Amino acid sequence: MTSMEAYSTIRIGTFLERCAAAAGLALALVLLRLPFRHTLRTVRWARRAGRRPLTAAQAEALVEAARHTSRLWPGRAACMETSLGAVLAAALLGRRLHWCVGVRFAPPPVEYHAWAELPEDGPVGEYTEAGWHHHTALTV
Repeated sequence: MTSMEAYSTIRIGTFLERCAAAAGLALALVLLRLPFRHTLRTVRWARRAGRRPLTAAQAEALVEAARHTSRLWPGRAACMETSLGAVLAAALLGRRLHWCVGVRFAPPPVEYHAWAELPEDGPVGEYTEAGWHHHTALTV
């Protein structure tokens, strides 16, 4: 995870999407302090609450809003926190977004990564010019 992917200086999305992203990021920061089984259970519950699909533009706006909000957090707010924040923000808006955790083996070094994903469109807001080399280990 590079710092370029974790932070965004661009504020996009509606006021409601930015508020949901801030609330989602705050929830993510709390959930990631708990045992991981509690985090997974909460994310599965949140995905059931959000039933309506997101468009690619809405998903991009939520991910970028979570990244933008993470700049205000003085602690670690990298891929795990921002992607989970975007997924929870989508659930707060009654929408559904997948949360994925995976790894990249090539090119070296091995890199662990978390991202938000739309089932039809793939990873949201990820830099993919060189191709997507991450293998998904967990999708919620």
